[in-house]
Amino acid sequence: MSKPLIGISTYLETSVRWGVWDQAAALLPAGYHRLVQRAGGLATLLPPDAPDAAEAVVSRLDGLVVSGGPDVEPARYGAERHPRTGPAHTVRDAWESALIEAALAAGRPLLGICRGMQLLNVVLGGTLVQHLPDEVGHGGHCGPPGVFARHTVKPVPGTLLAATLPEEVTVSTYHHQAVDRLGAGLVAGAHAEDGTVEAVELPTAKAFTLAVQWHPEAGEDLRVFEALTAAARRGAARRR
Repeated sequence: MSKPLIGISTYLETSVRWGVWDQAAALLPAGYHRLVQRAGGLATLLPPDAPDAAEAVVSRLDGLVVSGGPDVEPARYGAERHPRTGPAHTVRDAWESALIEAALAAGRPLLGICRGMQLLNVVLGGTLVQHLPDEVGHGGHCGPPGVFARHTVKPVPGTLLAATLPEEVTVSTYHHQAVDRLGAGLVAGAHAEDGTVEAVELPTAKAFTLAVQWHPEAGEDLRVFEALTAAARRGAARRR
């Protein structure tokens, strides 16, 4: 059976240096496409585009990964900006929101990573904690700049996440925001020891829809990417 085509959303940075060049660039940490490939998929990168292009893009994909990245603009969930919330990335917010909506409408398997989980929650009407240390009293979800922290995550029995990762796992994490009120239809699939929601899923979705707060692309555990790829392969076979 042919490998499913998995699209991965990218960053858009105004200044990136490589070799003699310093230019705007669409980029993505290599862990994302490497895990898609190791899980049996074909990886393609999706730079930000006009939101009205999302439906056409998703129609050509067998699955979608919404990657990690900067804070979601608080206005998208009706909140005032916290002093610790990062600058707005309105083009990326709009593009990835449109990708999520298109994937849900078309029944394409979807995996959200960190920011991708938060944005899925916002698209479905949920809200975010803008600075998690204010709520949990520690900074254990984020290491020093550019360094992942590590903590354990406990799956909720009976969920899609628990079927994928049945045991408590130690994960790589780098975030200071988190899901607060769950969006419509979403259920929590895992929690950290301090109660932070670490995975969400949409049982009523047409296809596999799972998002995790940690960064599996920073480790060696393929299972969530394998689950996405398997769902994408099944969906592609049905469409043929």
